[in-house]
Amino acid sequence: MLHIIALLLGITSAKVYFKDDFGSDPFESKRWVQSAWKSDTGEAGKLEFSGGLWGAGERGGIRTTEDAKFYAFTAKVDEFDNSDADQLVFGFSVKHEQKMDCGGGYAKLLPPGVDVESFNGDTDYSIMFGPDICGYSTKKVQTIFNYNGDNLLKNSDVKCPDDEYTHQYLLIVNKDSTYEIRVDGEEKAKGNLKDDWSFEKPKTIKDPDQSKPEDWVDDEEMDDPEDSKPDDWDDEPANIADPDASKPDDWDDEEDGEWQAPQIDNPEYKGEWKAKRIPNPDYKGAWVHPEIDNPDYVEAKDVYKRGPIGYVGVEVWQVKAGTVFSDFVLTDSIDE
Repeated sequence: MLHIIALLLGITSAKVYFKDDFGSDPFESKRWVQSAWKSDTGEAGKLEFSGGLWGAGERGGIRTTEDAKFYAFTAKVDEFDNSDADQLVFGFSVKHEQKMDCGGGYAKLLPPGVDVESFNGDTDYSIMFGPDICGYSTKKVQTIFNYNGDNLLKNSDVKCPDDEYTHQYLLIVNKDSTYEIRVDGEEKAKGNLKDDWSFEKPKTIKDPDQSKPEDWVDDEEMDDPEDSKPDDWDDEPANIADPDASKPDDWDDEEDGEWQAPQIDNPEYKGEWKAKRIPNPDYKGAWVHPEIDNPDYVEAKDVYKRGPIGYVGVEVWQVKAGTVFSDFVLTDSIDE
């Protein structure tokens, strides 16, 4: 599968900092290490080397096996800092063969020096990327960048598949601070990082010392003061007895009570009277709150820089287990 990702990326001779096509057991070889996080409380799920219910020969991946458990595991990469690279390219495959109802399928790029034995949900990361599914409302490709200690979510969602088949997820971060997200080789989102994530606070804000004047008139129309309700407007009730109804032949007033015709809408009823609307001579238009420069605005520069990366990690919780993670690749170019 890794070669498929490489073809989808157009990778030829890029410098590859990490790749794993899971041709052998990742735990036996100690390429991947499962964290001890949650193991003392029994909340950590067991992982296995497996291609799942329908694997690809001897190749497999890392598969979650227990429902309603936490999973955390890492692999060391050749240390990579994309500050001087043209691109950061990160890809991997996920198969939710259990037909995921609620749980994560994302991976993280972690800084060097991470304590892999205690890697957990609070461990700092540079990027979190991959599918996240929960119920009907959440079916998206999470792409979160850490910036100045804040984890920034994408301002708009990118939908992810929710079936039981293998899908490839690819993130490309360019040196000009643009990006691209691909799913199964198809572009799902691209643009400028600063446009699609809130790396910066707004350049301008509403002036806190300004407010709409009390005498500001923003009603475009008004009731016509010359208009008045006609004297006979309320003469007709809203409902009347149905003139076509008649008392049934078998109606017994002593047993059934006094017969009353059913009520129907009165075709003569005019409804609530409202004065005619005319243009308001005092209308000033919609009031626009004046803005001022935001004193907290700081220009975010070189947001593509993700800092040193030393590990790939997966940290998820799943209601139903059975996800297979495979075919990881981290490189610095798609066309070098």
